[in-house]
Amino acid sequence: MKLKLDIVKYRVLCLVISAILLTPGIISMIYSSIVYPTHTPLKVGIDYTGGTTLQYGVKEDITNDKLAKVRTDLEKGGIENPYLQIINVNAQESDMKAILSIRTKFIDEKSDAQENITNIINKDFKTPELVQVSSVGPTLGSELFINSLIALSLALLGIIAYLTFRFQFNYALAAILGLVHDTVFVLGVFSLLGLVYNVQIDALFVTAILTVIGFSVHDTIVVFDRVRENLKYYGKKMSFGEIMNSSINQTLARSINTSLTTLITLAALYFFGGVTTKDFVLAMILGIFIGTYSSIFFCSTLVDIWEDKKNSAKPAIA
Repeated sequence: MKLKLDIVKYRVLCLVISAILLTPGIISMIYSSIVYPTHTPLKVGIDYTGGTTLQYGVKEDITNDKLAKVRTDLEKGGIENPYLQIINVNAQESDMKAILSIRTKFIDEKSDAQENITNIINKDFKTPELVQVSSVGPTLGSELFINSLIALSLALLGIIAYLTFRFQFNYALAAILGLVHDTVFVLGVFSLLGLVYNVQIDALFVTAILTVIGFSVHDTIVVFDRVRENLKYYGKKMSFGEIMNSSINQTLARSINTSLTTLITLAALYFFGGVTTKDFVLAMILGIFIGTYSSIFFCSTLVDIWEDKKNSAKPAIA
């Protein structure tokens, strides 16, 4: 078997790179848990905290300067921490050029906050039209957050059970740590984005995380399956490290090609798709990138280290 990529030789470097990738995000999540009123590691949207979204159709282009002015006017008008988005519309089907989406705290029916927001938008734009108002109550938001955590936990438990049944314990543990590695990386990046760019997560983000977990473990299983097959035929002729390297090289092209074609599609969705799905697509891009990396450089490295220690602990035969 021809060797192209020697992962075993640089296994310590692989673990150091993983630590470098994860550390900023972990620090950000700890900091966010302290400073956010919700004490969550990521900035959560109204899906989980409860809030109201108002969408106004406008017949003029919304520049970044204009958006900044609207945000300032809303804050001066007593609207705390408004989250603004621009949604492009098809000009051929409507005379509206864009939709301004404003997310804020939950607006009660008795409150005059909606009227206040509308008055501010009327001053900043010519003949704006309120096209949609949607609200999520705090109780429902809390329930949705708990259900999302339950869904994520059940998915992880199912994967753990399958891996434990399918592989040896050390293989299963490495794959599980790979899932944690990939999930923490994506969560960490979005935690940083929340601090720097006010990016909020919603129920769609949980869907992206579940998809990332499935993709990550799928790629890892392919590598481990090849290791198991090669052990049957070359276990007595080659060391475990040599078999691991050969197995990775045999599946490397498949892993890269699969990930690359998926990333090309997601990149098209990110740059040309709607604003409402950008965060979901970004989470998928990050997850597929880190999932491909961890399957090759992290999970395989862990298994090799454990097998190396297990073999070195065996007593020498005289």
